[in-house]
Amino acid sequence: MTHSATPAGREAPPAPAVSGGKTSALRPPVLRPDVRTLSLLGVLAALVAVGGLTRPAEFLATSNLQLVLTQASVIGVVTVGMTFVITGGGIDLSVGAIVALASVWATTVATQEYGFTGILFTAVAVGVGCGLVNGVLVAYGGMVPFIATLAMFASERGLALQLTDGKTQIVTVDSVLDLGIKDAYVLGVPPLVLVFAAVTVVGWLVFNRTTFGRRTVAVGGNAEAARLAGIDVRRQRLWLYLLSGLCCGIAAFMLIVLAGSGQNTNGNLYELDAIAAAIIGGTLLSGGRGTIAGSVLGVLVFTTITNIFALNNLESAVQQIAKGAIIVAAVLIQRRTLRDD
Repeated sequence: MTHSATPAGREAPPAPAVSGGKTSALRPPVLRPDVRTLSLLGVLAALVAVGGLTRPAEFLATSNLQLVLTQASVIGVVTVGMTFVITGGGIDLSVGAIVALASVWATTVATQEYGFTGILFTAVAVGVGCGLVNGVLVAYGGMVPFIATLAMFASERGLALQLTDGKTQIVTVDSVLDLGIKDAYVLGVPPLVLVFAAVTVVGWLVFNRTTFGRRTVAVGGNAEAARLAGIDVRRQRLWLYLLSGLCCGIAAFMLIVLAGSGQNTNGNLYELDAIAAAIIGGTLLSGGRGTIAGSVLGVLVFTTITNIFALNNLESAVQQIAKGAIIVAAVLIQRRTLRDD
């Protein structure tokens, strides 16, 4: 018997077992995320080269690069939250609807009377509140995450439509609108990009350097084993959906700044974009493995593709086909990686 030679504390990391079973001693799983990250960096570099060759003056302009980063910021913040949820073995199909509901609730006339603080607080509070409902339904109600968040998606979209009566709510608070103008840029960097960077850094630290991150991987890899190890699985899942809701609330405020309004159509298809970015970044859809850096690179890849297609006047249908092909390729690569582990 050789199992006694391995200290109990070293047997713990659930990530290797979670990632797909057997782990090769010659190819430690910690190397794989690095390979994926480098691959995504290569893809991003190739896209930048394509943009620079096809539309050099427009694509490489400072204003266009600022635009790409700004557009990536809102969905990027949502994707950070989604990465935690998927790694923990769940899914959240309601993120786009949460962004819509939070943005319209935060831009009502009554809310705007409280100025910048009122709008920010309302957007975040609504996001966290929706995340709480999702978490309770999944963790304590025993509902399948797909069904629970799909139901919330429909309910939140309906409520957002009812609040606005189908109309656009214009923001009149100058301190909010001022964040979107060039005078607010810090060393040429838009404030929304700085928020995205801050959320990414915090998310990476929480995911990779805290007990919360390790518990997330453990719960997503094997919930029963995590429970036997002393982890409160239901509470962990609740926190994951709260975190996702928080990210949606922040993204809703960012979208308000970007658009200068609140609409019930905000956040359309955000759930698909966030899931796709996380998947191509290396997060397993089955849970147990994820990477914040990879997810952020996935967002940048998709945003850059969109920008290149727009500059070259290509049809949006072709763009969607390209995105779909990338997602399929990423999933197939994941399956092959799991078989090789």
